[in-house]
Amino acid sequence: MTTPRSRPWLLFAMLTVFCWGIWGALIEIPEKAGFPETLGYCVWASTMIVPGVIVLTRSGRLDTSVTTATLGLIIGLLGAGGQLILFTALKTGPAYMVFPIISLSPLLTILLSWALLRERTTRRAWTGIALAIIAMPLLSYQTPHDDGRGGLWVILSFIVFACWGVQAYVMKLATRRADTPSIFVYMVISAILLTPVAIAMTDFDQPINWGVTGPVAAFGIQLLNSVGALLILYAFQHGKAIIVSPLTNAGAPIVTVALSLALYHTVPDGPLIGGIVLALLAVFLMSEE
Repeated sequence: MTTPRSRPWLLFAMLTVFCWGIWGALIEIPEKAGFPETLGYCVWASTMIVPGVIVLTRSGRLDTSVTTATLGLIIGLLGAGGQLILFTALKTGPAYMVFPIISLSPLLTILLSWALLRERTTRRAWTGIALAIIAMPLLSYQTPHDDGRGGLWVILSFIVFACWGVQAYVMKLATRRADTPSIFVYMVISAILLTPVAIAMTDFDQPINWGVTGPVAAFGIQLLNSVGALLILYAFQHGKAIIVSPLTNAGAPIVTVALSLALYHTVPDGPLIGGIVLALLAVFLMSEE
């Protein structure tokens, strides 16, 4: 039987799932305590430095070639830029529609990797991929409500969809051609470069929590996100993008829902339960690839 230890990509992918799943369950804590998500982005960018320093120290060198720097910066800018665009999308559109759209970004990754990288897999794994694609919008489902907002959010949502779908593809492409620790360092740089944009997007007229439950809590929680970003890079290095991308995107919400149920006693509704069942089956099928 396939186990995470027998397949490096699976080990890194499952560790990513747990990091991002726990992060997803806790991320609202500083936001609800009065620390804006835009400043949360700035904190996240600073936490990226921690794993960046660790991998650079272990590697002992930074690849300064144009190829590595370009690929690393592209990956970072697509991910961080997509996050900033998402903030605007959520301000102008309903979350119950925005999240299902962007949750399908692995579909773009799969298409690009299949067509351009010539990645192939088994029928069993393809079945898991299909189930994961169905599960992800269900796992992002939120109760509809009439907010009366305009349609700009649709364009912004698809831009985020494209950013994150292409980002995962470039991650796989980059790990084929460049040094993984160096790629991550350039991702860190790109995240920091966009912090002025996040600051400019912040409404400083509103009260901001600068206490322990604000930036301090955000740092600990966002560190999970940063570690996950490093782990998924290694998952792409050792595995196929057509498997890693849907597996991590379908797996992380399962951990989030389970932890949220334990911490907040939230009861999943029908679509979410269906998404969990499909995602569990998808993860099982894809892990056997």
